Amino acid sequence: MRYEGIVYRPPSEARSLILQLTIGCARNECTFCNMFKSKKFRIRDLDEVVEDMILAKRCYMFDIERVFLADGDALICKTKDLLYIMNKIHEILPTVKRITIYGAPKDVLVKTPEELRQLKEAGLDMVYMGAESGSDKVLEAVKKQATQAEIIEAGLKLKEAGIKVSITLISGLGGVEYLEEHAIESAKLISAIKPEYASLLTLLIEPGTPLHQDWKDGKFHPLEGPDAIFKEMTLFLQNIDSEGTIFRANHASNYIPLGGTFNKDIPALLAQIEHAVENRRFRPDTWRQL
Repeated sequence: MRYEGIVYRPPSEARSLILQLTIGCARNECTFCNMFKSKKFRIRDLDEVVEDMILAKRCYMFDIERVFLADGDALICKTKDLLYIMNKIHEILPTVKRITIYGAPKDVLVKTPEELRQLKEAGLDMVYMGAESGSDKVLEAVKKQATQAEIIEAGLKLKEAGIKVSITLISGLGGVEYLEEHAIESAKLISAIKPEYASLLTLLIEPGTPLHQDWKDGKFHPLEGPDAIFKEMTLFLQNIDSEGTIFRANHASNYIPLGGTFNKDIPALLAQIEHAVENRRFRPDTWRQL
């Protein structure tokens, strides 16, 4: 199979067939992100994508049950093209039970409710949306090109169409200045959408990104060490009301692995954080860079 550049996919798609429908990210301006900087965005020729499906069918030694449509925001493709690709997936790979995709909030908002329902009926099971923060100040600072209201609207629009929503946030993205606002407004965002899944990564300042330069210039003041991160995370959890949302903070970037279901597991999650802080039991920074 063909794949251009480094493979980026959600952790939960580790066993999925990764089909590269787009190359790179259509917006690619987020100051903290270095994932697609080496790629010029384009939508691949659909016949090539179909050829990749055929090749995967020949090469895989087991039934393919999951497909993830990459790269950064493949949902930006025209609905007719997405429907064509998903129908081809079911035709060529009939054992597929789940199709997922990355989608920016504005990718969702430009789709009509009918288009989203069509995508759901064609097999689109879930959209991963990188919200990163619920704070409009933080979103503007990192050039996310979306507001809290737009992210909430997009999440609710997907749920109305029957499509599951997975929201990603980044601990520490607001720095010292916006620690409380980032935590509380992110909790408001999750509580408003009540997504099926919510995950927290922890900010790693990547060399070569605008955020790295801001840090070197003294314009961005990161949260230093696990105590500040857990102060923010505690505030986030204390303000959540999202019954039934499956929560994960088990990415390699996190200081400790956390997982549970809102709201019932929030006391246990807070207790895990308190225990880790009291006993100074954290992942080494060398592990968190992986």
